Amino acid sequence: MNYFFVLTLTGIAAGMIYSALALALVLIWRATRIVNFAQGALAMTTTYIALAAIQATENYWLGFVVALAAGLLLGAVAERTLVRWVEAGPPLNAVILTLGLLLILEAVVPMIWGAQIRSFPAPFSIAATQIGDRFIALSPFNIFTIAIVLVVMVAMLLLFRYTGLGLRMRASAFAPEIARLLGVRVGRLLTFGWGLATLTGALAGLLVAPTLLLYPSNMDAILVYGFTAAVLGGLDSPVGALVGGLGIGLALSYIGGYLGGDLEAIGALVILIGILMIRPQGIFVHSAERKA
Repeated sequence: MNYFFVLTLTGIAAGMIYSALALALVLIWRATRIVNFAQGALAMTTTYIALAAIQATENYWLGFVVALAAGLLLGAVAERTLVRWVEAGPPLNAVILTLGLLLILEAVVPMIWGAQIRSFPAPFSIAATQIGDRFIALSPFNIFTIAIVLVVMVAMLLLFRYTGLGLRMRASAFAPEIARLLGVRVGRLLTFGWGLATLTGALAGLLVAPTLLLYPSNMDAILVYGFTAAVLGGLDSPVGALVGGLGIGLALSYIGGYLGGDLEAIGALVILIGILMIRPQGIFVHSAERKA
């Protein structure tokens, strides 16, 4: 029973990281109707920028802010210089472009910072939390991760449901021509959507690096699990991204704990295939809403 409890807490901690990247994928989908497979590589790049800032200033929180700002800028630049040329074409064009961007970033980053594995500091301890004479498998950093991902999810809900900016972003994604006729500056909102999604992805990179270390492909597996979480919950649902991330985290923790870590990737693939066959729109998205 104690082992199951440890696996559950470990799965929750990992699941919140998957939720963070899933939220970034949901955000860019809701804002631009594009699945960005370069999200992980962009997050990895901003984490290297954060590490450079931390090493230069010896201030973690300054590096944290620099990474988020870099994410906002990188996303906006990517949309303006690359994605905008294919946004009006078939959706597959944008998917291929994001895959190309992923390969480019994973090739360029080692040229700048090297390909060796690097440690990354954490703002709080990553050791198990002691309560009295007992230890629980949640570190202060895990608790920080859970709290900040919940804040991001709530912020996304408020943005898209209760603000004019969020409604204009959704209108620009669903019906750009009609939105333009109504005076909405679609181009600027698409750029902002990419920037905001990449900022959220940068946060995921910062949360991953202290435990999984930092190297040019450190976000590849996280992207797969985050995408699975987003599909599981529904690409239109921030709540679904959170629940999907927790579900994937728990499932992989149990699979790794009871069946072996080598089967975790296979488990994620089985879950993805299963949800695509049974409920492709996701658990938290109604079919009518997806068609709207």
